[in-house]
Amino acid sequence: MNWDAFKNHDGTYYVHREHNKPMPDAELGQEAPQNRKKFKKLRTVSGDELMKKTVKPTRFVVNGLLPRGLNIVAGKRKEGKSWLMLDLCFSVAEGEKFLDHDTEQGTVLYLDLEDPESRLIQRARGIRDIIPSKFHEATKAGRLGGGLTEQIEDFVKEHPDTNLVVIDTLQKIRKPKGDTYAGDYAVISALKNLADRLDIAIVCIHHTRKMKTKDTFDSVLGSTGLTAAADGIYVLERKADGKPFGRLSFISRDLPDGDLPVRFDHDTCRWYPISSSDMERELLLADEAMSALVSFMKQELIYEGTATELCERLGLNIGANNLSSKLSKYNNSLQKLGIEYKKEHHKNQRTLILNYTSQVAGDDETMISQHGVNMMKSA
Repeated sequence: MNWDAFKNHDGTYYVHREHNKPMPDAELGQEAPQNRKKFKKLRTVSGDELMKKTVKPTRFVVNGLLPRGLNIVAGKRKEGKSWLMLDLCFSVAEGEKFLDHDTEQGTVLYLDLEDPESRLIQRARGIRDIIPSKFHEATKAGRLGGGLTEQIEDFVKEHPDTNLVVIDTLQKIRKPKGDTYAGDYAVISALKNLADRLDIAIVCIHHTRKMKTKDTFDSVLGSTGLTAAADGIYVLERKADGKPFGRLSFISRDLPDGDLPVRFDHDTCRWYPISSSDMERELLLADEAMSALVSFMKQELIYEGTATELCERLGLNIGANNLSSKLSKYNNSLQKLGIEYKKEHHKNQRTLILNYTSQVAGDDETMISQHGVNMMKSA
């Protein structure tokens, strides 16, 4: 037998499964030379060439907060996302600060695809007395693959200084094919390519899951295809239902990960940045029991007794265990307000000891030192 007829390209031998015939290249996972299609040669760039290239700096629509590209802003329903994005649009259209960050002024397109125009007007007038002339809105638009790309390109062509497009919401412009990784990735990639081609920021408003997640960014509704393809992900979360305090957390290809404490002002209908300590203080004072405790300690300066007795002194009907839990929860915030708290055990009874050592910053009352409190306690 002529074994050379069964020799493979690498010198090994093989036989066909049937009739001991040589196995074609195609069955080996290779195309026969005569059947191979022409291919486009890779265009590579060497390290030396890369070193000589000039890289343009990242352009921001909101300096240090929102770069150009495709970004997703997600949050629960009724969380205040639309208020935040409408304020963003107005700030960019006027060239004013947004969340204390400088903006690059430009024409803005806001696609409000969930609400009638009348609601947009009401919201706009809640934020501004005059709607900026560089702000444009539309309540109807095509879907991706159904005219949306062309509509945005046409708008930018008519308004060359456009630097921001907000889509409210993402679900309104995607095809109803379900939340698959491939489908989500394709949608976001198409929008990202559009943003990069037009050199603008596109922001898609989206929702988060009802169930809580350990990772903030895992809460974004849909598959990880959404977050994988986007340039930036922003999640707006309130600290507690019905409370005006929240956090705007973000991850971005062009920014360090960030976490911005914010507060919603119902009078101006706008979100404002606050410090973490201010948020802690506001959350504490928003708690009825803790607010009553702070007022009580400003008057009494010292308290020593049981949690049950303290509930009675405060006029609260929440139970001793509940009050003790709140004291532990807000212990750090209480210290920043000048209230020191500890527990001691005496004769099988748990005693609470609270000292008021200083006033809240900005209070008109006289600052009281720890020494003065101790003197009063020993008198």
